[in-house]
Parts: sequence; structure tokens; C-alpha cells
Amino acid sequence: MTSASELRSGKTHRDENFPVASWIIHPRHRELILAFYNFVRTADDIADHAMLDAATKLNYLDLLEAELLGRGTTQPEAVGLRRALAERGMPPRHALDVLIAFRMDVTKLRYEDWDEVIHYCRYSAMPVGRFMLDVHGESTSTWPASDALCAGLQINNHLQDCGKDYRNLNRVYLPRDALDAVGAKVEELGHLKSSPALLRCLQGLAERTDVLLGEGRPLAAEIKDFRLGLEVSVIQAFADRIVEMLKVRDPLSERVHPKPIEFLMSTIGAVGSEIGRRAFGKRPVSNPAPRA
Repeated sequence: MTSASELRSGKTHRDENFPVASWIIHPRHRELILAFYNFVRTADDIADHAMLDAATKLNYLDLLEAELLGRGTTQPEAVGLRRALAERGMPPRHALDVLIAFRMDVTKLRYEDWDEVIHYCRYSAMPVGRFMLDVHGESTSTWPASDALCAGLQINNHLQDCGKDYRNLNRVYLPRDALDAVGAKVEELGHLKSSPALLRCLQGLAERTDVLLGEGRPLAAEIKDFRLGLEVSVIQAFADRIVEMLKVRDPLSERVHPKPIEFLMSTIGAVGSEIGRRAFGKRPVSNPAPRA
């Protein structure tokens, strides 16, 4: 088989909606974090590859898993992560969880309700946050807030890319019951502009995502590692900015990705706020609304 590396999309950690192993993170952690990112990005690109059939995609994902677990040395991203984890004495549990999500991407093209979407996020997004917390030696008591933040980030991405996912992959993460509730049709995602019904659905889902992000807001304060706390505060600021755009804009016809200057200003503001919060011992205010 062709090396999975050769099937990469070209997207790197610098192209994400959130910082990955940025300058904020302590240098001793960056190599491991980037090894994890490269493994996950490779698997994600396999699952999304437009020229591969489902069986071939699943074979590649199985191969990445096998080599992550020590059975083979042909896939650089798997071997690199395996070695990086071994150096730290960490198990591959979070990377294995993410592979479950990518297999779902290959075999599951529609989601019936919000709970199914959250179940997908349990494997696509939540393991990433848990991995970062484990790398920094944080308590598992931080996982609930991390899970909420990571799920919110994932659904933000689903809403931003809903048109592209439908056109390129026939994949729809919008819950079927949410579309039905407003009388919108899946096929409308192929249009250049959302219908009023589809826009109500998208913006309603953004409102639900905002609740998730509110549940994740205490995370930075729960984290003991100063640098990771700063990084999380920046990620939270990015996510909050994106969901605010999604609540009022149409992702089929309008920009729903912050500009570089907006990312820069969000970073500066979030870092300053988190430093001040830690200096004065204040806790962030979480969204009081319950998770739907």
C-alpha cells in the first residue's frame, strides 16, 4: 500500500481553527503533541480522501492502528507517535479513540439527533483534549469541561464546513431531527446560500453549541499548568468568536472564519485575561444553561 503520508491533504497544524503546540506550550511537550497531531491529521485526511473508496480507507486506518500498536514500521506517523508515547510512558488510548471517529466518517454519513453528534464528538474531539491534559499531568477531574469545549470546537467546524462536507463527501453532521423541525432538506446544503429554514437550523445548532462552550469555560481555571491554562484560554476565545459568527451568519454564503488579525487580537486578549485571572484568583463564569 502507498504510505498514508502520501495521501495527506497538505493541511498542517498551522491551518487549524485553534492553536496546536503553539509557542505558549512548554517546548518539552511540543514534539509529542505534534506527533499526535500528525497521526490524527493523517488519519483524518484518509477518511476524507475524495479518491479512495470506503474499503481502502478502512484498510489504511487499520494499518495506522496496527503500527501504532507496534505491528509494523511502514507508516511514519504511526511509528513516530508510538515512539513519542513510549518515551513518556503513555498509552495510545486517545489516538485509538480518534480512529473510531474516522471509521465512523467512512461508514456513517447521516446523524439522527444531537445525541448522535455528541457521541461522534466523544471519539473525534474529546480524546484530543484528554490527551493534552494527560501530557501535562492534569487530573481527570478536568475532563468534563474539556469534553464540552472540544465538542463545541468540533461542532463549530461541522457548521462552518457543512456545505463543503455535503458537496465533497455527501457527509452531513447536522442532525436529521433539527432539519426536520424547521422543514429544511439535506439537499439545500448544496446551494450557494441557505434557505430561511436551513439558516434557522444552522443558527439554532450554533446556539446549542454556545451552551457547550459555556460548559467548557471553567477549564482554564481547573488546569494547574500555567502555560496550558493560557493555551486553553486562547482556544476558548477562538471558539467563542467563531460561534458568535455562526449564530448570525450563513456558512454557505458568508465568511464564518475569523481573519488573522482577529485571531491575533483574540490571542492577546485571552492571554492577558488568563494571566490576570490567575494573578487575582478569579474564576471564569460558566454558561448556566444545562447541556441539551
